[in-house]
Amino acid sequence: MPTEPAVLQVLLVEDDLADVALMESVFEDHRINSELHHVADGEEAMAFLYKEEPYTDAPRPDLILLDLNMPRVDGRQALTLIKQDDKLKSIPVIVFTTSSTDSDIMASYSRNANAFITKPIDLDQFEHVVAEIRNFYGHTVTLPSRVSDPTRLDEAD
Repeated sequence: MPTEPAVLQVLLVEDDLADVALMESVFEDHRINSELHHVADGEEAMAFLYKEEPYTDAPRPDLILLDLNMPRVDGRQALTLIKQDDKLKSIPVIVFTTSSTDSDIMASYSRNANAFITKPIDLDQFEHVVAEIRNFYGHTVTLPSRVSDPTRLDEAD
């Protein structure tokens, strides 16, 4: 069974400050061994991922939680940019949004999202879902960032 990483680096791409505060609260309340980094839209997410100002010291995220409906560069555009970049496409991206429409679900998976989760409205359910995400990505799977060179493309089949 894979061992838990020292700290799971999570990039939250979310423009709703209430959702950001809720996510921070869940991470804190559940003592999730993670660092939660927040940006407000896809444009800031790309700057974070490319370590552009003001994110020159940003860590490479182990996981991205991505909202769809944001200003400037929305989640759909950001997902496309991430999954088309050979150095970024191995980062798991979970679309975490209020939408539950079939078109958003299919569009996200067609852009190679690793998962699509509709944000629960109920606080207890929201906490449960976040804990499940953390357990899966923090305990169950081996993340690409935990191999010796996470930017290397796997050439073996």
